[in-house]
Amino acid sequence: MTQHRARKRFGQHFLTDPQAIDDILRAINASSDDHIVEIGPGQGALTNALAQRAGQLTLVELDRDLVARLQQRYVGHPHVTIVSGDALKVDFSALGSSLRIVGNLPYNISTPLLFHLSAALAHTTDMHFMLQKEVVDRICATPGNKQYGRLSVMLQCCFEPLALFDVGPAAFDPPPKVDSAVIRLTPRAQIAPITRTPLFERLVRDAFSQRRKTIRNTLRQHLSAEQIVAAGADPQARAETLDVGQFVQLTAAASAAPN
Repeated sequence: MTQHRARKRFGQHFLTDPQAIDDILRAINASSDDHIVEIGPGQGALTNALAQRAGQLTLVELDRDLVARLQQRYVGHPHVTIVSGDALKVDFSALGSSLRIVGNLPYNISTPLLFHLSAALAHTTDMHFMLQKEVVDRICATPGNKQYGRLSVMLQCCFEPLALFDVGPAAFDPPPKVDSAVIRLTPRAQIAPITRTPLFERLVRDAFSQRRKTIRNTLRQHLSAEQIVAAGADPQARAETLDVGQFVQLTAAASAAPN
């Protein structure tokens, strides 16, 4: 079978380094009890091992040429299901329960894809992803860190993120122009319901829309200075200094405020 050339429009960078592959498989630690969902299996760097270890494996692939190869490779494996389509449009909650989602995500769609996947939170046990290192740093950043922002809050409100290890460009074909990292996202046991509302998303987005301004200014369409104080925050603070709990309290206050 001829080698598949990476396609730039799909953001393809195929993982080829044996040590990185082994490290990821160890981190996932798949078992026969698991339903693994792999996004973008590509040339199958992780897929063959996952097919051997997982009780059920669902592969989500956009590239039709790769879909055909996967169908040919796993034709005699009834526990392997192949979904041909865009991961941004797949309803992951319809794939089952207790899903373990993994993948080397295309860097050009990683952030919207992470937000999309958070909709399947109740159906997910954990997620392991290869991402651009900068994105992993932003997801894991804490208040006061310059990398702390909207992505940090929106994912930390529902996941416990853990950066596992870095992977250099040489581990891929073709090599990306950035460093990569592997992250584990585990759904939180307790999730404030208000974080799943459009208001929470709007308030967090507005708070970080102008990072140098205070929340008194960025949130003025949601709350007055007095209401911000009543919600337990300083109106003169900047968004990057607030933790997830404070954003939850501010959203609750905005939800209760008269229009």
